[in-house]
Amino acid sequence: MEELLQLKQLLYQGNIPSALIIVEELEEMSKSDKINKIFSYGIILLLHLIKQSAENRTTKSWEVSIRNSVKQIQRSNQRHKAKGNYLTDEELKETLEDAYDSALNQASLEAFGGIYEAEKLDSMVNQNELIQKALDLLNNEGS
Repeated sequence: MEELLQLKQLLYQGNIPSALIIVEELEEMSKSDKINKIFSYGIILLLHLIKQSAENRTTKSWEVSIRNSVKQIQRSNQRHKAKGNYLTDEELKETLEDAYDSALNQASLEAFGGIYEAEKLDSMVNQNELIQKALDLLNNEGS
């Protein structure tokens, strides 16, 4: 909020270069917030994809969680007025890659009743395939 008040003051003063710097900072803060939301939902999405792949089965609960995570990531990434997305496909992939280890750690507590460590569970799945599957879901569902 402080940044908006400062921006307003700079615009009243006609100090456009300084105002543009604040606009850039606000854009970066907004994008950072979007990345954090996408990261959080990416963990949930990947968690269930890991469990599906490792256990070679699915549940209704996992399916619902996957669909909800996909929807929330799509909503968080969508620019409403300007159209398009906040994150490029490459940035989205990087965010999911970053979320993978957290998802894997959580999956190690849940898959197979929690009997496998994350490293063992990781050897049972293909990280690149799971991330690609997540990206495919994000690019196809709800379109």
